[in-house]
Amino acid sequence: MTAYALDSWTLTRRTLLQWRNQPAGLALGLFFPVMILLMFAYLFGGAMQVPGGGDYKEFLLPGIFVLTMAFGLESTFQAVSTDAGRGVTDRFRTMPISSAAVLTGRSVADMLYAAVGLIVLIACGLAVGWRWHDGPVNALLAVGLLLLLRYALLWFGIWLALAAGKPEMLMAVQILVWPLAFLSSVFTAPETMPGWLGAIAEWNPLSATASATRELFGNPGQDGHFWLAVGWPVLLLAVFMPLAVRRYRRLT
Repeated sequence: MTAYALDSWTLTRRTLLQWRNQPAGLALGLFFPVMILLMFAYLFGGAMQVPGGGDYKEFLLPGIFVLTMAFGLESTFQAVSTDAGRGVTDRFRTMPISSAAVLTGRSVADMLYAAVGLIVLIACGLAVGWRWHDGPVNALLAVGLLLLLRYALLWFGIWLALAAGKPEMLMAVQILVWPLAFLSSVFTAPETMPGWLGAIAEWNPLSATASATRELFGNPGQDGHFWLAVGWPVLLLAVFMPLAVRRYRRLT
């Protein structure tokens, strides 16, 4: 195993140990999307209609999966900015380890957390009546699209945290994430919105992944654009991954 891989695993393990020692925050992060799911499925679901017909719960679940991937941006931002604010990042930069390994360790840990959160949500979805209908291969492709979106947003969160440098800026990130999440097809179809607003929602990266995963799961909703669901995350990665590494190396 190369020194880079060993350094990356060491830093990933550091985050895993933090979660083990502070399980309350981990559990709360896993519970919050479940609460959103139950609230929209049972409190508001009766008033929702799916264009073209279909069960709203089956329409909703892929959107909740996407929403969870987007909300992961907040946890990434908080962890990276906290390390930067407390001087932990400065100590890492004085050690004989690759700067890319520090960021890779963070990204691997967050992806493991995202995978666990997605498994929990899928289990909850099955419990409330959601199902996939187009076979395990398409279902795995849908899960892959969800994790690809999370990976892209993760690197955006790392860059944003390094650029901001203050955990107090988390509120600003939440103000960014929530409108992005609701101005999409996560909870309702763009066809039900005013024309200009629906057009914006259709081009939202979250809408692209939500529509594509609904199609792959065989759930009701508009036809997905697979190329958009892949293209948006790839574009975000191409822009923000090198920016995050560059920003890390230029920290003072």
